[in-house]
Amino acid sequence: MGNNYHYYQENQEGLHSNPTAFDFHFRNEHFKFHTDDGVFSKNYIDYGSFVMLKSFQPNNLSGPILDMGAGYGPIGIVLSRLYRKEIHMCEINERAYALLNQNIKENKIENVYSYHSNLFEALSTDLRFSSVVTNPPIRAGKQVVYAIYDGAFERLLPLGELWVVIQKKQGAPSSKEYLTTLFGNCEIMDRDKGYYILKSVKQS
Repeated sequence: MGNNYHYYQENQEGLHSNPTAFDFHFRNEHFKFHTDDGVFSKNYIDYGSFVMLKSFQPNNLSGPILDMGAGYGPIGIVLSRLYRKEIHMCEINERAYALLNQNIKENKIENVYSYHSNLFEALSTDLRFSSVVTNPPIRAGKQVVYAIYDGAFERLLPLGELWVVIQKKQGAPSSKEYLTTLFGNCEIMDRDKGYYILKSVKQS
């Protein structure tokens, strides 16, 4: 990808399109994902998202799940199929958002809502979630990543959970510290090849 285009930007206009697709098998389920140049982890599901998928456990709250920064949809689509939960997915990148909707249809996922959104902007202000999952766009900078954490705290139901995947070398310790301050707690749920899965619970 050229230096003028980044997967966390909204507009990929002018970037060459080179669509492809791949199959993904997970827990006896089969998925097909369409991707393209200009989106995060074009060739296959990135290892951080894979670690999130194998670590995440839904709680017993009745609210929906939010996938923030959904990309072309691997986390939210897989979670929807596995747990039959209502899923909301937000993505700023126009090309990734179009692929997200294509992949929802390709995988016959129902009870899913997608938003072309800069962080939480397109979500109804009264929506509250049982869980928020995110593989945050580290290259967009700490300000954006922490805005995801802050927004998740505001949008979670009481006892709702924020799940984050982040590499140790890309700021897992500082994220854990920030989340501990914000939520009053942060637990390391998994470590795998330098990726950390962090979970914080909103206490009230």
